[in-house]
Amino acid sequence: MNAPLRKAGVVILVLFGLLFANLNWVQAYKGDEYRTTDRNGRVRVAEYEIPRGVIEAGGQALAESKATDGELKFLRVYPEKQVYAPIVGYKPVGGAEVGIERSEDEFLSGASDKLFADRISAMFTGEEPAGGNVVLSIKPKAQEVAWKQLTNNERGAKKGSAVAIDPRTGAIQALVTMPSYDPNPLASHDDKVSGAAYKKLNEDKDKPLLNRATSENYPPGSTMKVIIAAAALKNGYTQSSEIQAGPEYIAPGSGAPIRNAEAETCPSSKVTLKEALTDSCNTGFARLGVELGGDKVKKEAQAWGFEQEDLTIGSLRDGGLPVTASRTGAMQNADGSIDQAALAQSSIGQREVRMTTVQGALMAATVANGGRQMRPYLVQQELSPDRRPIYNADPTTLRTPIDSKVAGDLKEMMVSVVENGTGKRAQIDGYEVGGKTGTAQNAEGADPHGWFVGFAFNDKGQPVSAVCVMLENVSGGHASAEAARIAGKIMKAAAGGGGD
Repeated sequence: MNAPLRKAGVVILVLFGLLFANLNWVQAYKGDEYRTTDRNGRVRVAEYEIPRGVIEAGGQALAESKATDGELKFLRVYPEKQVYAPIVGYKPVGGAEVGIERSEDEFLSGASDKLFADRISAMFTGEEPAGGNVVLSIKPKAQEVAWKQLTNNERGAKKGSAVAIDPRTGAIQALVTMPSYDPNPLASHDDKVSGAAYKKLNEDKDKPLLNRATSENYPPGSTMKVIIAAAALKNGYTQSSEIQAGPEYIAPGSGAPIRNAEAETCPSSKVTLKEALTDSCNTGFARLGVELGGDKVKKEAQAWGFEQEDLTIGSLRDGGLPVTASRTGAMQNADGSIDQAALAQSSIGQREVRMTTVQGALMAATVANGGRQMRPYLVQQELSPDRRPIYNADPTTLRTPIDSKVAGDLKEMMVSVVENGTGKRAQIDGYEVGGKTGTAQNAEGADPHGWFVGFAFNDKGQPVSAVCVMLENVSGGHASAEAARIAGKIMKAAAGGGGD
């Protein structure tokens, strides 16, 4: 054989070797990826061969599958549209799921190992296979009242959120964010319809796809005073301890004075800790934070859940809606020492302090539950296609930031806020209500945010609901008063007492 033929033969052998190696690489390492890619039309068709399970709350379907005559045999439908969208999310045909649809995807689709026995049984009995069902902890009445009150608020706020929790268990009773969106077009089998719907929502400047309750944190204003009060009670103060107040306070190293919201708010040079919380005394709490020191303030906030990076709300086992961390922010000078001016501002929930609505609800729930903060959850049950319980939520303690004595003192002080102070609009007939208002300055020239965190006890002395309401950029002053009113309506509904 001459040299040119030998060279050609070697080249051909090398090329065959590379082709063989590539085929093995595709089969052994890339097969699953190619088989499950969204671009594989057969996968899309197979995924819709059986009905996806129902997501429900209080016997009400929030997401269900309807039979079609098309190539994709079942269409995902969301009967309640905007009201539950931030919780349930949606399942698009050609993309990733969102919300509970995502965190419970394997169970809803029927692919979970938990449903292996059901799949085997269906093969022998001839029953039509189906996905598992997910029951949420949401109380529909509370959710509907929260949505109605938030979206029809009396101050014209266009953005905000609300979260209600059962303090004894951590079960989420309501979770609403506005503006919201209709998930039905996003689940359309027509790619043009779903694509156009997503593009419109994604480009909306008001960000309706954003879950403001879990994914955004904001300056909490005076609701931060609950944590500062807790730190004081842990460090030798009592409800009747007198703290320095007055109409104005300039922190060491600062030229900018801190003033109270109104001239008549704690004008005396000294007030008790209880009076300071009741009347939301800025000067008193700014001084108190500086006296306690930056380390104690930061550690106290962390003890309540600030800085937690891995909190999710879904099943207690794992997964769910990720919750953005709440932050205390930096309080140091360049040399590492505490910036007293920053500490003073941070102690009244300003400067770089940021909190989620979920964290606000957890704060109120902790006080109502005697100091124990329960891990929040949304998935109450997982049911097989024939509605046999596969999973039941077993409430667990997330942390215990305060003991029962401090919790009892905070409860009395927060009840005073609602009965005698800034939170009167949260009052509910027949219930003992406590809470804390907050008005938070944010961007320069922007209207302040309005907050309320609170809880309600029934006539048997049992905590029935804890809530946080946050309204963005409320014009006209007293931004927190409307948040308090809405909170009262939600807690009443969560307790079974209506709410409209």
